[in-house]
Amino acid sequence: MTYAVAIAGLVFLILIHEAGHFFVARLVNMRPRKFYIFFPPTIWKTTRGGIEYGIGAIPLGGYVKIPGMHRPAGKDLEMHLHRAVEEQPELEPQVAAAAHTLEGDDLVAAREAVAGLHTAVEHAELSERAQIGAHKGLTDVDDGLADDAYWRSSIPKRVAVIAAGPLTNLLFAVALLTVVFMLGVSDGATRGVESVSAGTPAAGMGLLAGDEVVQVNGKPVTGDSLSDAIQAGKGAPVTLVVARNGETVTLPATRPEKIGDRYILGFTRVARFKTYGPLEATGQAIGETWRVTALTGAALGHIVSGGNRDEVSSPVGIVQGSSEALQYDYRYFLGILALISLSLALLNMLPFLPLDGGHIAFTLIEGIRGRAVPRIAYERASVIGIALVLMLFFLGVSNDVNRIGGG
Repeated sequence: MTYAVAIAGLVFLILIHEAGHFFVARLVNMRPRKFYIFFPPTIWKTTRGGIEYGIGAIPLGGYVKIPGMHRPAGKDLEMHLHRAVEEQPELEPQVAAAAHTLEGDDLVAAREAVAGLHTAVEHAELSERAQIGAHKGLTDVDDGLADDAYWRSSIPKRVAVIAAGPLTNLLFAVALLTVVFMLGVSDGATRGVESVSAGTPAAGMGLLAGDEVVQVNGKPVTGDSLSDAIQAGKGAPVTLVVARNGETVTLPATRPEKIGDRYILGFTRVARFKTYGPLEATGQAIGETWRVTALTGAALGHIVSGGNRDEVSSPVGIVQGSSEALQYDYRYFLGILALISLSLALLNMLPFLPLDGGHIAFTLIEGIRGRAVPRIAYERASVIGIALVLMLFFLGVSNDVNRIGGG
């Protein structure tokens, strides 16, 4: 059940990210053509109001298809209609003529040429595969020539549409963190035992959930000093005195287990929570957002230089971590969900295509140039960006597999 809630939380973050793009695009009169959660192949879709809504099979994100992200070029038609031309060579002159008009500045003539090509393709006897390719190419070019095409809009509108996704995740992160600070954040731990893990030294010595640890190795402890008292023995057997049902019980000496550089008995403690009022909680949330943003920037720098690569996680690790947090306390889960939302915002603002930051960077470049960046430049930049994203993804999957498998 906790895994289902964790997955639902991740899907929700993707949904609001894409919704940011979607609604701002509609606000500035760029009617989206598609709204998808996850990537193709499609497992479900429906069309309403001329917009296709769907769910893909690959859970690596989502997308909103905004018309005409790039100025259409003649090679777009030639690429998608090459099979149709092979099957019906009489289409070649019309395809060449339409492709030629796309290279000019007369968009009216280009629309007329593409409309004529639509008619010719509809009347041609083509295989299903050729029809699908031709239809996709012509539809994409139609979108690129439309009045609401992205590349034809002003620079501020284009930046607003692309930035809306990450900003939605950022605002959601701040809002959710505000709620978390109002509900209460951990302010240390008490001496009370929340749970005892099976098969651990704590279970072997007879420690029970509900106990309160009052002494470690004969010395009184507080919630703040309990952990240090266990570490002070450096692996030597530990004796606990606990308060249980109004009585004092001495538990037998047991050697703690070493995990990493710490000595662990295997129990969790009841946490203390500190709550804040609405205004103070908002301030705390903004401060935490800024702190995590700075740490994320530093971590990305370390990844590039070869360090901190074992800290990268994939959706598998994100779901597992969220599920574990939910099992412990719902407030921890909400806090992690907020930080994941912030991470999505920051990752998408990296200036690499096909990430949102890459689109913003190229849009600004076009504004400075005063003309569109050639399609080939977008494609080459996208290859580099996709390679970087895939590298991070597979690095994250590898780390998650090692963590889950104990490697």
